[in-house]
Amino acid sequence: MSAPSRTSSGMSRALGGDALAKRNALVLALAQALGGASPAIVVSLGGLVGQTLADKELATLPVSLINLGLASGTIPAAMLMRRLGRRSAYILAGLIGVIAGSLAAAGIGAASFPLFCLGTFVAGFWGSYTQSYRFAATDTASESFRPKAISWVMVGGLAAGIIGPQTVIWTRDLIGSAPFAGAFLGQAVLALLTIVVVSFLRAAPVTTVSKTGGRPLSEITAQPRFIVAVVAGLVSYGLMSFIMTAAPLAMIGCGHSIGEAALGIQWHILGMFGPSFFTGSLIARFGKVQVTAAGLLLIAVAAVIGLSGITVAHFWATLILLGIGWNFGFIGATTLVTECYRPEERTKVQAANDFLVFGSVAVASFSSGKLLNAGGWDNVNWLVFPPVLIALALLAWQKRAKAPVPA
Repeated sequence: MSAPSRTSSGMSRALGGDALAKRNALVLALAQALGGASPAIVVSLGGLVGQTLADKELATLPVSLINLGLASGTIPAAMLMRRLGRRSAYILAGLIGVIAGSLAAAGIGAASFPLFCLGTFVAGFWGSYTQSYRFAATDTASESFRPKAISWVMVGGLAAGIIGPQTVIWTRDLIGSAPFAGAFLGQAVLALLTIVVVSFLRAAPVTTVSKTGGRPLSEITAQPRFIVAVVAGLVSYGLMSFIMTAAPLAMIGCGHSIGEAALGIQWHILGMFGPSFFTGSLIARFGKVQVTAAGLLLIAVAAVIGLSGITVAHFWATLILLGIGWNFGFIGATTLVTECYRPEERTKVQAANDFLVFGSVAVASFSSGKLLNAGGWDNVNWLVFPPVLIALALLAWQKRAKAPVPA
């Protein structure tokens, strides 16, 4: 597609008020609220079920596997979306979610730790589709509306942070002979509901993009602006996962209660998704690079607070700022990625970005607990600063470069 036609298309969308893009963003926000509740269910119960079904050393494996499944699913998800289109692929993904919840519930019922772990891994595979909702919201959006479209979808994550825990509370004792199995059946029901919601999506059809698939992925990923966007997203999400995973364990190790640790995570989730109501507007006013950099700085400030004390207030402030920093950094980095590809290249570039970002999240999840045990809470926080400084330096360099948007 030529630059003029792309520009004309964007102008016509802007003049039309982005009506289709707004409709799709609302649909995807609701789908995010339902599908995004799945990780909250696994994180809430995975460790408890793991302690019941396996050795203590393996208790957190089900939670780590959902991140591994997410990273593993990004490339296959992109291939399916490119072949079938967004809506059909998302409907099939909902069926994967149903299978994931059913497998996990069956694993609990059969007292089979491997089967339960398979269920959480498949739940991560489903998550690789739900994570792409933020990109799907930009497919039919004008350039000016893209940051807001991403923010709208991320607001659905705020609802997911409520729906997931409430599903656990209301369904965990549904099956008396298999504690917590009901919550994973609830996860399967949420997946069914996403199928209904995404059926209303009116995404850009596959036939509107070039059959050639655009430039080779190696050429696209070699762009400095793509490298900067990926590094910013990787650092924002990886450090958030790294600190969030360690914080509850550190709180309990410092003598705080499980309830105080749980409330800290709740405030963290609110910090993650609450700003989505205005992050898009901030990007439109101040710029993508500036908001992304602000997010990275907030993550560094969170680490400074973590180093300054071990009271409940210190932990909670760390987690809240960590969540806000993630929101600014991740939404900003996602918006930067949308500038790196042509329409016919979007699925493979988005998949490459998510594979790298969520691969780092999986590594952070697996390593966080071990590094906490080896070096303590202070060392976890000190490890934040080097990657933040690298990402900020790259953003500053990219800001000066002002590379042109691909034609």
